[in-house]
Amino acid sequence: MNTQAKDRKSRTKTLRFRTLLLFLLLLSLCLVLFASTLGGRFGAFHQVTLEALGPLQSAVSRVVAEVGRVWDSYIDLVHVRQENVRLKTLLVAYEEELAKYRESYATYLRLQEELSFRQATDFPPLTARVIGRDPAFWFHTIIVDRGETDGVMEGMVALTAQGVVGQVIQVSSNYSKILLAIAPSSAIDVLIQKNRVRGILKGAGQDGYVLHYVLKNADVGQGDHVVTAGIGGLFASGIPVGVVSEVQRQKRGMFLEIAVEPTVDFQRLEFVQLNLSLQQSVSQERIVSGGR
Repeated sequence: MNTQAKDRKSRTKTLRFRTLLLFLLLLSLCLVLFASTLGGRFGAFHQVTLEALGPLQSAVSRVVAEVGRVWDSYIDLVHVRQENVRLKTLLVAYEEELAKYRESYATYLRLQEELSFRQATDFPPLTARVIGRDPAFWFHTIIVDRGETDGVMEGMVALTAQGVVGQVIQVSSNYSKILLAIAPSSAIDVLIQKNRVRGILKGAGQDGYVLHYVLKNADVGQGDHVVTAGIGGLFASGIPVGVVSEVQRQKRGMFLEIAVEPTVDFQRLEFVQLNLSLQQSVSQERIVSGGR
């Protein structure tokens, strides 16, 4: 009880002191204001009061100025953030626009390449767009948007500017299926371009090709170009097929083991050129048969 009473008295004294101090401060301010309204020279009391209140007013001014500076900095930061959001939005829009331009330019280059290839071919070409793929390993096929109504027939050859793509194996009214040259069931008569060494190129799926039946004494090395031999009438001679990537000489056997990398990027096929020569030859045969 005695401790609580002492605390209560101490608080009362502190409150009275603070009240007195506040009263004196207000009285001083009132005197300063009153003296300032009288005009003339400052009296001694006025000067003493001004000296006492000057540091307080200076501190208050500094605090107010600092608060104003912090507020201005905050407003500037808000504006910077808003500008940052606006610039990021513009950057995203410009990047999307740039991506469209890049894609358009890449498409233009591909079409220009295909056009140059069409103009340089010695057969009637038909451009077809790749619209589907068969993911199965054994049946490496693609679907194109050309069919019987466009003159496509089974057995027609598909090419690009880079080389051999494959052969048409199935045709409907508006679509065709092409067996890719890298399919394991595919085989092409080819030549090593530099020395005309012959062999049979078989598809190896994702690994490209394997060149068979080339004797061990043949001059074949990495980087040699492989082209079609033109035997059998399916492919014309000299069409690019691939580049030798590896040559192995085993102790047993008569032939080399040769891996060939395709010149055509089968993962990025978008357009192919179908050779319509087969259609023309069949039509001519029908005309001759009808005449007889």
